[in-house]
Amino acid sequence: MGLRSALHQAGANALTQLLRFQAPVREQHQLPCACGHQAQYQGLRAKPVLTVLGRTVITRPYYLCAACHHGQFPADGELDVDGTELSPGVRRMLAVVGATASFDHGRQQMQALAGLEITAKAVEHTAEAIGSDIAQGEQREIGRAVQLDLPIIVGKAVPILYVQMDGTGVPVVKHETVGRKGKTDGQPAHTREVKLGCVFTQTKWDKEGYAIRDPASTTYTGAIENAEQFGKRLYLEAWHRGWSHAQKKVVIGDGAEWIWNLAEQHFPGAIQIVDLYHAREHLWELARRLHPNDSVAQKAWMKTHQKRLLDKGNIEKLVASLRSIPSTQPELLDKLRTEADYFESHAARMRYPKFRKQHLFVGSGVIEAACKTVIGSRLKQSGMFWTLRGANAIIALRCCHLNNRFESYWEARAA
Repeated sequence: MGLRSALHQAGANALTQLLRFQAPVREQHQLPCACGHQAQYQGLRAKPVLTVLGRTVITRPYYLCAACHHGQFPADGELDVDGTELSPGVRRMLAVVGATASFDHGRQQMQALAGLEITAKAVEHTAEAIGSDIAQGEQREIGRAVQLDLPIIVGKAVPILYVQMDGTGVPVVKHETVGRKGKTDGQPAHTREVKLGCVFTQTKWDKEGYAIRDPASTTYTGAIENAEQFGKRLYLEAWHRGWSHAQKKVVIGDGAEWIWNLAEQHFPGAIQIVDLYHAREHLWELARRLHPNDSVAQKAWMKTHQKRLLDKGNIEKLVASLRSIPSTQPELLDKLRTEADYFESHAARMRYPKFRKQHLFVGSGVIEAACKTVIGSRLKQSGMFWTLRGANAIIALRCCHLNNRFESYWEARAA
């Protein structure tokens, strides 16, 4: 470690010498200013910069406009250190650690692994700034998608392409929930919903005919935004993954109305499947209401309604059975009616034997796991409260990193 530290220091000293710009020749003593006048060369100015080798100093030409008093350092833009004292390499490292764990843990990682002294606030500001830049790039692409100005994705036809989506709450600071109702009547909201989507492919199934997801084929996209905005975001991700030339297209989600509205709007013609396990949970909730504190009766009721009706796709018989259950309790009758309506409205999305014959997934486990790994493990840790801007920046950063697009982002910055 001592040798590494000495080599880093030697490298930083050498880099300081390399970053000592010469004074411009007389023909370059003027530069155009944004105000329309000319900025005049004022001399060489020094600036400390933290690099992956340690602290260095950049000495570069400074220009000042006499008309608007705006100064500029052209070299800062060339080196991507305009407005910052952190090199691109250090900012890249901070983005990685900030996307992975808490900002203070990222500070500790930078010290332990890179030998760089960084504050937790610097990790936060840098990670959120890069995440925001990624998010802005996504918005520009979404704008192109809305205008139908997307490049044609050329590639091998995808046998089966899946789109899944769900929502999960993230704790936010108080001012982000003003005027929003909480889950409990009379209580304010403490979270905001992240809408998260994933896209993955399937080419194989096992000996029993169960679907097998292609390894490393899952990509993610999400944000705290309304359904309309999210629909465009998810459509763009599906397009990038080859939606236009997929041989079979499938949308899987729970029973949330917004999911199926987006499926109809952005993914017309796709096979729509309600997550089987979510549908089963609706029946279990009814079983507990019909037979409270009687697990044996609950299981017996489920055997009839789940095993013989739901799992076999006999939704019409299931609906008729639910509507025929007598009760003298108004609340229970209302619950039975609500659940019967739920199954009736999703009947076409619950033909599970038909879907299994096509070797398709019938569960939304991929997106449910993503809600935990992409969002929960980073944004829902104890004591965390986010602003919308901060949360969306980290979500964009995490999705970019998990989608293996982080290198492409930095290459585009350098271009």
